[in-house]
Amino acid sequence: MSSTATDAGERIPRDKQLRARVKLLGKLLGNIIRRLEGQEVYAAVEELRRGFVSLRRREDPNRRARLMRLIDEMPPERLETVIRAFSIYFSLANIAEEDFLYRERRRQVSEGGPLWLGSFDHTVRQFKSMDIPPEQLQELLQQVMYMPVFTAHPTEARRRTVMEAQRRIFLAAEPLNRPRLGREERAEVIRNLETQIQVLWRTNEVRERKPQVIDEIKYGLFYYVESLFTAVPLTYRLLEKAIRRSYGSDAQGNPRVRIPSLLRFGSWIGGDRDGNPNVTPEVTEMACRLAMEQVLTEYVRRVHDLRFVLTHSSLMCQPTQAFLDSLARDEQIAPAVFGGGTDRMRTEPYRRKLYFIRHRLNETLHTVRRRLNGEQAVLPTKSAYRDHHQLLEDLYLLRDSLVSHGDGNIAGGELTDLIRLVETFGFHLHHLDMRQESSVHTEAVAEILAATGRCPDYTALDEAGRMALLEAALQDEVPPQPQDLTETTRQTLRVFQVMARMRGETGGEGIGTYVISMTHAASHVMEVLLLARLAGLAGLGAEPAGDHCHVRVSPLFETIEDLHHVEGVLTRLLDSPVYARLLRASGNRQEVMLGYSDSCKDGGILASAWNLYDAQKKIIAIASARKVQCRLFHGRGGTIGRGGGPTHESILAQPPGTVQGQIKFTEQGEVLSYKYSNIETAVYELSMGATGLIKASRGLIGLHSQDRSEHTRIMAELAETGETAYRALTDHTPGLLDYFYEATPVQEIGQLNIGSRPSHRRKSDRTKASIRAIPWVFGWAQSRHTLPAWYGIGTALRQWRGDDPKRLERLQAMYREWPFFHSLLSNCQMSLSKADMGIAGEYAQLCSDGDQAGAIYRTIREEYERTVAEVLAVAGTGTLLEENPTLTLSLMRRDPYLDPLNHIQITLLRRRRSGQMPDEEDPWLSPLLRSINAIAAGQRNTG
Repeated sequence: MSSTATDAGERIPRDKQLRARVKLLGKLLGNIIRRLEGQEVYAAVEELRRGFVSLRRREDPNRRARLMRLIDEMPPERLETVIRAFSIYFSLANIAEEDFLYRERRRQVSEGGPLWLGSFDHTVRQFKSMDIPPEQLQELLQQVMYMPVFTAHPTEARRRTVMEAQRRIFLAAEPLNRPRLGREERAEVIRNLETQIQVLWRTNEVRERKPQVIDEIKYGLFYYVESLFTAVPLTYRLLEKAIRRSYGSDAQGNPRVRIPSLLRFGSWIGGDRDGNPNVTPEVTEMACRLAMEQVLTEYVRRVHDLRFVLTHSSLMCQPTQAFLDSLARDEQIAPAVFGGGTDRMRTEPYRRKLYFIRHRLNETLHTVRRRLNGEQAVLPTKSAYRDHHQLLEDLYLLRDSLVSHGDGNIAGGELTDLIRLVETFGFHLHHLDMRQESSVHTEAVAEILAATGRCPDYTALDEAGRMALLEAALQDEVPPQPQDLTETTRQTLRVFQVMARMRGETGGEGIGTYVISMTHAASHVMEVLLLARLAGLAGLGAEPAGDHCHVRVSPLFETIEDLHHVEGVLTRLLDSPVYARLLRASGNRQEVMLGYSDSCKDGGILASAWNLYDAQKKIIAIASARKVQCRLFHGRGGTIGRGGGPTHESILAQPPGTVQGQIKFTEQGEVLSYKYSNIETAVYELSMGATGLIKASRGLIGLHSQDRSEHTRIMAELAETGETAYRALTDHTPGLLDYFYEATPVQEIGQLNIGSRPSHRRKSDRTKASIRAIPWVFGWAQSRHTLPAWYGIGTALRQWRGDDPKRLERLQAMYREWPFFHSLLSNCQMSLSKADMGIAGEYAQLCSDGDQAGAIYRTIREEYERTVAEVLAVAGTGTLLEENPTLTLSLMRRDPYLDPLNHIQITLLRRRRSGQMPDEEDPWLSPLLRSINAIAAGQRNTG
């Protein structure tokens, strides 16, 4: 298989190198297919590839008919092999692109000039050019915390085994980038590269069984070992280098602006039980302990390696007294550390200290492992670290002692990297958030209040009555001790008991925020606090000084209606004196989560984007008026239809003043593997996200900006029109849901073993409310409609501007001047580019009611064409993604390979649905599931 060249390739310097690399990888894959599967299979793959490339250039009905006959005549085994060929080609193209972009960034670094927009270098230079003094930049950085949160939403179709194979291909191709590679060396590199591709070919990319939650937990942990433990220290080094370059160093050689540890990580994997009954309290406990095991193992490894670096002799240098005192205190465990040779390394104090550190870490690690094995293990506090603060104290002593005798440069190497890791990951690795749907808490609280005689029917109370009762219950001196509860309520209480226990084991930071899905009222938050109180996580003392609250509760506003109610809910909550006391006890920072996926599925992309934007301004205003700090948590998905898009631009597109130094956002599905599978890309992504946050938080040092009232007024009108158009299609068009289920592979997606969570909230309920946002977006994407990300935008823009050129000019000015509007339409262009109405029309022919489906398809196609025309008019460009040629070329490279896959999938869907055979007997099911994987890989999107 070889890559097609495109005329557009000349628009990007050095793109020729990328095309050559893709061509080489495709050729090696072709060699493997010919050798292992035979010439006939190879010929079929090539005929489809060349045929659909030709059809992209010029339509030929005879050729198209010939290609469709070729697909129709293939037996299921042959189709499966052909699908795998295209799928693995996409994987190889993705690897080549990732390597190319990394090399381009390295080239810019080596040239020594300003780096790319969003780099630390470019960002710090920008601050310097604005005459921001180092003291102000220091003040800003001290308030910054960037936290991606890994989630297990079932959109990642790739197995961990496959990702490891792809990483080996990435590394095997790296020597080809060397400028003076000899002929024999190059041949050897290519042989090794072909071997690694062959391993990938022989690896099954489809899971044989549905993953359990434990599989998802390990999948999330994979990225820390694979990239993040290396990428995080490198990211800090890049920031320090950028600050030295622009702001210089002090007399001691330290940067004038000290770099605080501003990266943190979160996770939902093992804590998100909303709609997933497989996430039990025991699973949450295991998730916390597996995370601890992972990070402690990394620390032990690094401390082990440091023993061969910090080999200083006390005859050559004088450690500080504080360090020597610490070493003396360690002597009590010397027999356990050194056995009979307690005098070992007496003249090598740093090595000796590292042996003590390693021993204490191992004691902590062994305790965690015993607990994972089901033992009731007690931490030996005299010989183990109780928490990461004790470890940091020892590491700081090492660092400061080295600096004291002129070895600061040595301290700034591997030791500083370890310190950065411990500051970032602690002993908990990540903050594990809990999530549950509000009605679960309501039912549990109602049962508890009835069982204790407090209220016979809590659910019959109005909101004011519920709040009054909950406030009173939270102030009781002795919390109620209910008996004879149902298993469901006991399990809900066990979650909070596990949270309390895990806080003790992880040092207090292992449990993150408790997120409440479908928050409709302030009482939903108070219910969680009452349940937390029963587990000892919260309580009010006789005086505020005696209050405690070890749980942070985040209401999640998901639907358009929820976003409209956010002001009333948050006002009532923060005005509660009882809640205000508990909030102050927890640090006086309110976190609020905003759901992009459900709001977009509910009301369309325009209404979702605008209501989220407006809600953020209201939330910050309400919190600020009550002197409460606020952190927004963005529930973004991987695709545009679920809030996805470039992180840097997305953060800058938030309302002015709403990003107050801290931000959390979910990293879902395919986003995890694309961002964090390789160290090089992980460093880039962390840097881009952190700089977006730093720039968006400039208001903290007085650099405020405001939206133009004209822009917000126009946007409100566009959002209203866009929502009406979207709901007319999705809520009021007869047969739309039948069209969705029949013209997309959404039913078959439910059989793909990619997640432990069900695809529907309620089985057999064929409604838009029942289907989750992920399969909603996934299904439309597979069938090349991609409509959740753009439908309604064309109608809104067209109706607002009409034929008035002045109105078009105002929209064009909005696009140039307003980051929010620019980001919205840029992301829209990406999704429009991934759509193909010709192929979507062929999926529409799968529907049983042809006339109804035809009418729906025509409506969608007309809106697509209208949206393309309107977006291009507003952007002032001739083609979609004209401002992003790199992405344009990436998509153009994929289209000729996606086309045959879509046609194969349509054929398979038709056969699968007409056969009505049991899954275990259906020969078309396996190739169909592989086609879903392959198309997802080609689009670099699932849900």
